[in-house]
Amino acid sequence: MRQLTLMESVQGLRVAGVDEAGRGPLVGPVVAAAVILDPARPIEGLADSKRLSARRREALAALIRDRALAWAVASASPAEIDRLNILHATLLAMQRAVAGLEPAAERVLVDGNRCPVLPCPVEAVVGGDASVAAISAASILAKVARDADCVRLDGDYPGYGFAAHKGYPTAVHLEALARLGPCPEHRRSFAPVRRALGL
Repeated sequence: MRQLTLMESVQGLRVAGVDEAGRGPLVGPVVAAAVILDPARPIEGLADSKRLSARRREALAALIRDRALAWAVASASPAEIDRLNILHATLLAMQRAVAGLEPAAERVLVDGNRCPVLPCPVEAVVGGDASVAAISAASILAKVARDADCVRLDGDYPGYGFAAHKGYPTAVHLEALARLGPCPEHRRSFAPVRRALGL
């Protein structure tokens, strides 16, 4: 894991990691999480959520919620994604997650190469979900929350297979989309959904 810089490691400075889940799927919200880890309560095994099994993510998410100094999960809805575009909706979800931290972050590290506008210093870290522990923790919380939402969507809109493919444009999902048409939670601005609508 990446070591914090001198500025980040100043005694008492609260550094939050931020990451998202669900930019690529055709359905549901984009979810962001923000986590401030507690140095006094370390968590072993943090890693990029995509490299962990679902079972391991769930176990680590429980530890993060228990041991972190602060954590928050937020989202932007399909309607907001359609209105703003996926990038700006993702940044909005990140802003909401950081705003939900208590105590508040004094510095924020974001996975990727784009930063939301925040009331504190913020830095983008490419590959941060695999190299910065707080970002790894945020990636895990965001992925677990997003997957849980897909399970809920699967119950609300059976036939699409959301619980299995998590909303990504797999062959099974695209076939269901063509057969059933979009459900209310599909992102109308995404090309496969627009095609299914005949637009």
